[in-house]
Amino acid sequence: MPIDPSVAIGAHVGTTEFSWTASDVLLYHLGIGAGARPGDHVDPGALRYTFDGPSLQVLPSFGVVAPTFHMTDPPPLDLPGCDINLAQVVHGSQSIEVTAPLPTSGTATLETTLTDVWDKGKAAVIWQEGVATAPSGEELWRVRSSIFVRGEGGWGGERGSSEPVAVPDRAPDAETTYAVTPQQALLYRLCGDRNPLHADPDFAKAAGFPAPILHGLCSYGIVLRELTDALLDGDATVVRGFSARFAGVVFPGETIRVRGWREDGRVVASATVAGEGERDGAPVLADCVLSL
Repeated sequence: MPIDPSVAIGAHVGTTEFSWTASDVLLYHLGIGAGARPGDHVDPGALRYTFDGPSLQVLPSFGVVAPTFHMTDPPPLDLPGCDINLAQVVHGSQSIEVTAPLPTSGTATLETTLTDVWDKGKAAVIWQEGVATAPSGEELWRVRSSIFVRGEGGWGGERGSSEPVAVPDRAPDAETTYAVTPQQALLYRLCGDRNPLHADPDFAKAAGFPAPILHGLCSYGIVLRELTDALLDGDATVVRGFSARFAGVVFPGETIRVRGWREDGRVVASATVAGEGERDGAPVLADCVLSL
């Protein structure tokens, strides 16, 4: 069968050595919408994301993309025990935990392992975990992600489990919106994700979408940035982790509505499409938790 859990689970995916610079950080922040609002070019708070001065900070979500930031080919899917193709795959969930605020430049090594394969009947869910370490051996951050592979379930394997994150039954402590620009996906793909699903109309239609969709990790970064600005005074250095499940798609030109609640020493949040018609309220991210 296309996915063999006995081979996949526990397999070492690879070792990636990589470096990043302040220019990479700036491009990433621009890709997730930093500096896009009127007046941001002179706002000291906004410039902490977009100007390579002494106040430059790094959103933890940058650590998710840093290992592949300079790739120019579509993401490979040569996972042990998994014979799948890019058109079958959507990002399922993503989390990152950092041990300290990320530096604006550096070098690290990422070790990645396949940890689980779930059988959802009409699809499979493949989980990976990666640990990034500095040349000194110090752990910098840890990432965990899943991909949803359509058409590859049904072998009678473990279905897996998940605990949804409930948002409080009260008004949010912050509510913001971000208008995704028409070229947002074309800009974000320069951060190392050249999947044609986000740029090629014909590929998107073959995958079942009417037009290219925004990268899930772009929405992920947008939501983290909006929550950081709205509830943490824009201080990315206090964020210790961010996790979310990709619950729906965003099309460039749409608006993302972000709601956040302070709860038990953390922030829980939701992200939906804001607009008119049937797309209003469509889910974008769910089970969002920002750890402090």
